[in-house]
Amino acid sequence: MNDSTLVQLALLIPLLALAGIQLTARSANLREAVSIIAGTALFAVVASMYGPVIEGKAIAVHWLEVLPGMALAFRVEPLGLLFALVASFLWIVTTLYAIGYMRGHGEENQTRFFSLFALSIAAVMGIAFAENLFTLFVFYELLTLCTYPLVTHAGTDKARQGGRVYLSVLLGTSIGFFLLAIIATWLLAGTLSFKSGGVFAPGTSVALLSVLLVLYVFGVGKAAIMPFHRWLPAAMVAPTPVSALLHAVAVVKAGVFVLLKVCLMIFGLETLRSIPATEWLLYLAGVSILLASIVALRQQNLKKRLAYSTVSQLGYITLGALLATSAGATGSALHIVMHAFGKITLFFCAGAILVAAHKTEIGELRGIGRQMPVTMTAFLVASLCIIGIPPTGGTWSKWYLMLGTFEAQQWLLMALLMASSLLSIAYLLPIPLRAFFGSNGVGQQPLAEQDEAVAIREAPLLSLIALGITAIGCVCLLLYPDVFYLLIKAGI
Repeated sequence: MNDSTLVQLALLIPLLALAGIQLTARSANLREAVSIIAGTALFAVVASMYGPVIEGKAIAVHWLEVLPGMALAFRVEPLGLLFALVASFLWIVTTLYAIGYMRGHGEENQTRFFSLFALSIAAVMGIAFAENLFTLFVFYELLTLCTYPLVTHAGTDKARQGGRVYLSVLLGTSIGFFLLAIIATWLLAGTLSFKSGGVFAPGTSVALLSVLLVLYVFGVGKAAIMPFHRWLPAAMVAPTPVSALLHAVAVVKAGVFVLLKVCLMIFGLETLRSIPATEWLLYLAGVSILLASIVALRQQNLKKRLAYSTVSQLGYITLGALLATSAGATGSALHIVMHAFGKITLFFCAGAILVAAHKTEIGELRGIGRQMPVTMTAFLVASLCIIGIPPTGGTWSKWYLMLGTFEAQQWLLMALLMASSLLSIAYLLPIPLRAFFGSNGVGQQPLAEQDEAVAIREAPLLSLIALGITAIGCVCLLLYPDVFYLLIKAGI
């Protein structure tokens, strides 16, 4: 099997899974088996491209030329492969989790859920391997459209309202800013293809490049930079497996991946450093990090706290890209991986608590660690990963981001990152600590409530396995970061 066939398979396997899920809709076991088999096959295909890409081989596929110089085309480069590896692996784990969650919570329209999940992964593969901005934009919009029904899955008025905010912000920013930036790039550079070091000729007006950079940063709404972040908390009305898809597997990671790729392969680090707008966009990312952390601290609903935490953590990735240093870009790319494993674990835990204990508010979780020790241990590990301290992989990404601020001599941003890390300790660590060491009030409640508290057990087994895998992944990323680090260094 040649390398170009592997790219075709990576794009087609999720679509074949979609067909298989529809054909086996009458049998839940077969339908879910199709999802797991497809996820495993996709990860195997993506992983098999690792060796050739590290060796510098060109893996490319041309599908269709729409206009002269504007084609649906794909090329596997190191950063795209990194994103595809994370997304394809987490598709398997999230499917395992979703089986336990959707059955345990009695969710309706499960076939539609698994079908749209597969279509979303197909869009992610298209984004990861896009050879040019035109191809990337097509799959970027497809990802928005196929995740919208997942956000509104419950069918309630609240879900529909959340879906409207989701769709209006993401389509509004992509059509109003991102598409305009792509057209301007075509006119200025004469190409939409990604190129190491950037596509703009020396002497291109820095004023025009400043406007263009602003359009890209605000146009990629999936990166959730303030003030275009409202869609993310609004989308928390979706089932927890969808929240995991939004925060870790596909949507927000697609956003920050696109921003990082634009910074590296449309502008280039050297050009980025010369653009006046880079400086104030850096501080905008810093403000987004800090404000989102403060808002997260005030949230009492668990999923909303995690949502604002994501807004803050995405700011780290955007900031790392805009620092325009090698260390900053390395930290940005590493944080895509580290945040994916940490945040998906946190959402898995939130869903497990909902299914097993029917609790959504942080104040209700005191003492729950004694009934759900596996879930809350995983929550603790994932919290450490998001904060960025051992024994988790988040240590590496935070280290490189700090090193990036040192290289760029951005001392205020360095202090801001430190302050944000302290805030993340304040809004994350008290949850597992109170769960294990706080009192749940058993013995001071009516007998019926005491019986309910004692009766709480762990979530369904498949959900526990999934959150256990991702929590262990958080620790393994500290010990074995080289798999991703080598890809990143090959792509910067």
